[in-house]
Amino acid sequence: YGLIGEKLGHSYSKIIHEKIGDYSYTLRELKPSEVDAFMHEKAFKGINVTIPYKQTVIPYLDHVDESAQKIGAVNTVVNQNGKLTGYNTDYIGLRKLILEAGHELKSKKVLILGSGGTAKTATAVAKDLGATVILVSRNTGSEEAPALKITYEDAYQNHRDADFIINTTPLGMFPNIDKCAIDPGKFEKLSGVIDVIYNPLRTKLMISCEALGIRSDGGLKMLIYQALAAYERFTGKEADASLASSIEYGIRSDMQNIVLIGMPGSGKSTIGQILAKKLQKEFVDTDSLIVAKEGRSIPDIFSAEGEAYFRKVESDITRELSLKTGMVVATGGGLILDPQNVTALKAY
Repeated sequence: YGLIGEKLGHSYSKIIHEKIGDYSYTLRELKPSEVDAFMHEKAFKGINVTIPYKQTVIPYLDHVDESAQKIGAVNTVVNQNGKLTGYNTDYIGLRKLILEAGHELKSKKVLILGSGGTAKTATAVAKDLGATVILVSRNTGSEEAPALKITYEDAYQNHRDADFIINTTPLGMFPNIDKCAIDPGKFEKLSGVIDVIYNPLRTKLMISCEALGIRSDGGLKMLIYQALAAYERFTGKEADASLASSIEYGIRSDMQNIVLIGMPGSGKSTIGQILAKKLQKEFVDTDSLIVAKEGRSIPDIFSAEGEAYFRKVESDITRELSLKTGMVVATGGGLILDPQNVTALKAY
């Protein structure tokens, strides 16, 4: 069992599946030129499929589940005695996420960002929940789409009254967490956003929504729900639905950072070290990292280069830390004066 995709450094699927099932689960990165041989070899019992192969795998399948066929995307493949069957458990995961979060899509205008397999899935979910769907893509092309397809410029100009946005693009995904697919502040009626990205736990899009008072949800629960559904198709057994909450809690506990902010002498380093020890997390002090990087004390940096130089080094260190998880971080009080630093620290 495992996951295939082009880039999988961001994936939590191995962690999740090995908490659900009694099987090992492998992450297998494939170049586009390697997919054909992999699918013909069929050296797997069951696989999940992610970007960019959710449509690529379909011609290799002997049977496609009716729901996946309707959507036009497959993210779960089961091998039964050499016969491959494709399913779309992403649909189950996204629908559960939207309903559990309390989002109401009936009669709402929903913008779906992206044009790949997950966009097709999101379109099917939103339509089934009664929404009017508009696909937003950099490439509108002539490809037949299951909904109206527009550019981002058109979305900003003519669809500012959108009620809801679902991001299915990889913009903002680890390690490019400073990217954001769209500016939610340009939509006057926006009541909610779903970002199917789950790493980082909070994307720049979600953080922007938070600042605007707009409810947003990431893709971690969607990933867990679809994994439970995939397990059922892999094994023929019923999944324990109660595992969803404990798996999510475990991942968040392991991955989330705790950031302590304060001026010199406020106790942030002392408290941070105690917290790190109790929680079995790594302790990091940004001032110590700056001193190590520069090879001189902070007063010497200020004296020789000035505060602007120090703040730049501080911001560079913060960007590096924003890609790491499971830490207790102590930072100086001046660091949070730069909004970009705050956004970076909020990712995990």
